[in-house]
Amino acid sequence: MAGFRGLPLFAQIFGRKDGTGTEAMSPRTRQLSARTTGSQTTRSVCPYCAVGCGQLVHHRDGELVAIEGDPESPINQGTLCPKGAASLELLTHPARLTQVLYRAPHTRAWEVVSTSWAMDRIAQLVWESRARTFVKEVAGERVGHSSAVAHLGGATLDDEENYLLKKLFTAGLGLVSVSNQARI
Repeated sequence: MAGFRGLPLFAQIFGRKDGTGTEAMSPRTRQLSARTTGSQTTRSVCPYCAVGCGQLVHHRDGELVAIEGDPESPINQGTLCPKGAASLELLTHPARLTQVLYRAPHTRAWEVVSTSWAMDRIAQLVWESRARTFVKEVAGERVGHSSAVAHLGGATLDDEENYLLKKLFTAGLGLVSVSNQARI
């Protein structure tokens, strides 16, 4: 019977404890520590939507250890939605793409290209589509628009960024299809 007294149940019974302290732990459990022990913590904002939930990013020796809700954030008070709770995987999943891939028209193969080449290619295609479809007038009225290119903004953009994008795409390029998914 004496050997059983070291087990958590017997420690609670014979020690007249309420089972909420160390008496409820096995020797193995007492040896465990949090995965964030010894890591540095940086405050961040979740990248998934415009809510702006606070996150605590734990890192050690240049490696991400954990991402959790920031209890001091007035927005989410330490809670995260399922997408925010999975944001560590967004950065560390082994199948995560880390290079820009391009598939030329009428081909099946993807090729790795540089980010600068991809950005230049996107700008070239947007400009060519705009030039090809730009309408100066309709029934004698100046319209100056193109309906061949659209822009759908991301939810993490703030009001100022959305304002600038709207000005760039409507006044600068003449696009008429400019929207933002944050309004959904």
